[in-house]
Amino acid sequence: QVQLVESGGGSVQAGGSLRLSCAPSGYTYSSKCMGWFRQAPGNERERVAAIYTGDATTYYADSVKGRFTISQDIAKNTVYLQMNSLKPEDTAMYYCASRAGQSCWLTVANYNYWGQGTQVTVSS
Repeated sequence: QVQLVESGGGSVQAGGSLRLSCAPSGYTYSSKCMGWFRQAPGNERERVAAIYTGDATTYYADSVKGRFTISQDIAKNTVYLQMNSLKPEDTAMYYCASRAGQSCWLTVANYNYWGQGTQVTVSS
């Protein structure tokens, strides 16, 4: 009955911003890893950012450091990905994922719950 639902994707011009949200169904984010991954057509799914909700420790791919921010809203039981200074190479389907434990900067295979994805398209 665990479901993760992403929202907030869309189409923007380079330099623009988007804020993605990940809301749970039948799931609480407490003391878990919440991650954002992305996958462009023809590419493998890759890590973007992650947060351990137990202490708010965050992790970022080098390609998005300084531009993306992952955060949590405990009251709303929601995780966000604020994306600023977007580039065409950020274009991809973005997925929210979760796993138990404190080791969050892990590959796709280590996450066991996934959302359906939300499309982000950045034009130049």
